[in-house]
Amino acid sequence: MNAQTPLLSGNDLTRHYDITGKRFGEKLSVKALQGVSFQLDKGETLAVVGESGCGKSTLARLITMIESPTAGSFRIGETVVDRDTGKPGKELRAAVQIVFQDPYSSLNPRQKVGTILAEPLLINHPEISRADREKKARDMLALVGLRPEHYDRYPHMFSGGQRQRIAVARALMMNPKVLVLDEPVSALDLSVQAQILNLLVDLQDEFGLAYLFISHDLSVVRHMADRVMVMYLGRPVEYGERDEIFNNPKHPYTKALLSATPVADPEHTKQRLKLEGELPSPINPPAGCAFHPRCPVAIDRCAKERPDLEAVAGRDVSCWRAGESV
Repeated sequence: MNAQTPLLSGNDLTRHYDITGKRFGEKLSVKALQGVSFQLDKGETLAVVGESGCGKSTLARLITMIESPTAGSFRIGETVVDRDTGKPGKELRAAVQIVFQDPYSSLNPRQKVGTILAEPLLINHPEISRADREKKARDMLALVGLRPEHYDRYPHMFSGGQRQRIAVARALMMNPKVLVLDEPVSALDLSVQAQILNLLVDLQDEFGLAYLFISHDLSVVRHMADRVMVMYLGRPVEYGERDEIFNNPKHPYTKALLSATPVADPEHTKQRLKLEGELPSPINPPAGCAFHPRCPVAIDRCAKERPDLEAVAGRDVSCWRAGESV
């Protein structure tokens, strides 16, 4: 981590959703995100991993200011955003852009690609001339590997990989500092995944972009990430440098995730750690450590006390037994 101010940082970010239960209008709360802290520097990639329902996409919605946090805050440069922050200004919103999982549903099927790319400039900088907007859109198409004739085509005329290139180009139109990549290649074929990932690496090197990379594919994470945050039921359970976590995981949940990752070597064998049961409900999470009902090494203390993130072997781990060989 750099001594300078991080480009993006979170401080105990929390997001709860109030819902109405089935019994006589009872009020319930979905605890989607609970006390998430992190930091992200220029040119760095932080991967956020975990099962569906762990809070990855909720974190993305907070960072992109689609929603406000229930508690806690995050900082973009020197600007702090929390629940009391008013409507974020255009400059602040431009600093963080997002690329969604499904490139087709994120593009307006009624607009041509040129219009889709120029629209962010039209909305945020109406003083820019039409000719300049068109020039930047065409330049951005070339930057992501598309041809000039693609400018006047509709989204349905492209392959999935080409549509994701268009989505990346649109995200870059506002010259952001941070890109939130929410499962950006999971809807693509493997060969196309590699092309998009290499494109993202090249763009990061060229512009010094910071990536918040959300994924469930740990093989992709190992290729892309500098640091990794493993989440379970809305909380980080392990957070640190990529190689430390992949080569020597300390949390039982991290170990289980890594054991389920396929290895492209028929001679390599490893023991699969199977988790019993399902992810608990975020409406009524378990007492103590939320992972203890599924943990193969849980002890009595795990059911009674929730461990905080503590430094263990060069990373932060939320586990009472992280320092043991279990």
